[in-house]
Amino acid sequence: MTQSADARQAALASVLAVLDGRSLDDALGAAAALDDRDRAFSAELSYGVCRWYRRLDALIGALLQKPFKARDRDLHVLLLLGAYQLLYSRVPPHAAVSTSVEISRRLGKGWASRLVNGVLRRLQREYDALAARVDADPAMRFALPDWLYTAIREAWPAQAASVCAALQQRPPMTLRIDTRQISRTDYAARLAAAGIPARPHATVATALVLDDAVAVARLPGFADGLVSVQDAGAQLAAGHLDLHPGQRVLDACAAPGGKTLDMLQRVDDLAVTALDIDAERLQRVADNLQRGRVVATLSQGDAARPQGSDWGAQRYDRILVDAPCSATGVLRRHPDIRLLRRADDIVALGRRQRAILDALWPLLAPGGRLLYVTCSLLPAENREQADAFAARHADALAVVLPTRPGSATGKGVQLLPGVDATDGFFYAAFEKVPA
Repeated sequence: MTQSADARQAALASVLAVLDGRSLDDALGAAAALDDRDRAFSAELSYGVCRWYRRLDALIGALLQKPFKARDRDLHVLLLLGAYQLLYSRVPPHAAVSTSVEISRRLGKGWASRLVNGVLRRLQREYDALAARVDADPAMRFALPDWLYTAIREAWPAQAASVCAALQQRPPMTLRIDTRQISRTDYAARLAAAGIPARPHATVATALVLDDAVAVARLPGFADGLVSVQDAGAQLAAGHLDLHPGQRVLDACAAPGGKTLDMLQRVDDLAVTALDIDAERLQRVADNLQRGRVVATLSQGDAARPQGSDWGAQRYDRILVDAPCSATGVLRRHPDIRLLRRADDIVALGRRQRAILDALWPLLAPGGRLLYVTCSLLPAENREQADAFAARHADALAVVLPTRPGSATGKGVQLLPGVDATDGFFYAAFEKVPA
């Protein structure tokens, strides 16, 4: 079996794992044994099939006389992998078809090799007619679940087409520069000298956007914390907190630690407690801080249950609530979300967000600021959640945040992919009015 077929078979295993409920980041372990080139190719196929799954599924489904039985689901996904290569990659068509046939035999299902060959070749011949039928449904055209497409259209009617189109694109690789160590201009020059073209983000002063993604090992100074990979929208959090030296800060739901590192690299003499419910994810925070050569107190715990904990006995000048959410604003980075997330998840997530906000508000010192953040596009998690919080807490004064990038909505600011040159984020800040 050729290496390229190994990569495709690893991608098949990854997508099947996502369909069984695992995150794509976890599922990509199927490609761990491959060399760097094939591992990257396998990841590209895995991400691409998840990104376009619903549309690919409709196109292939139209070419099958009857659906595969459950035990042959791997053959169905194999056809989606072949279709993705034919429609969205630079793989030569003959290679996409022949390796798909080869993998069907490797799966012990040689009886299906003629079927795999025939369906993919028909897709090539009949694509224009098939696409016209499938794409008549806009949710299908953007490969979005019906419930999510409807929610985006209702929430952002004027921007919906731009947002949905942006969610289908490969995300840019955006860097955050530690500007205390080096200016953005000087770091861009270092990148250029290393053969890595980049451009400054138009509205986020610490952000550089690469023309093409590269391995982090190629980034000058990455191992020393000079630069981090972080979407431009995520880089706004530290600024919106209005940090000052000597403050005590709680970073709730801190993993993987990008915002924690940003805060500590921006302002000296912060006493930061980084909290996360997951011990394994908290280790990622530790790794990020070590790379940046900064220090924080790491605590494992549930942000909705501060009672009885050391971190819950403190009072903080600043609290960052990077709340668990639907992650609908980062679909282009995590396309598996469109396969894993369900409409009824939003209600449960809303309850969780409310519980965290109400549990942490008493820990904020008078005159302090709490920043509520999600990477969601949905008002139920954003504007409605923030407005309801303000209504419940008479001592919470909403802070007017900058809207470049973003636009004001209720008590906060919404950033939209395809509109603001960022992922989709929501920010709302509240200061505690002294008694």
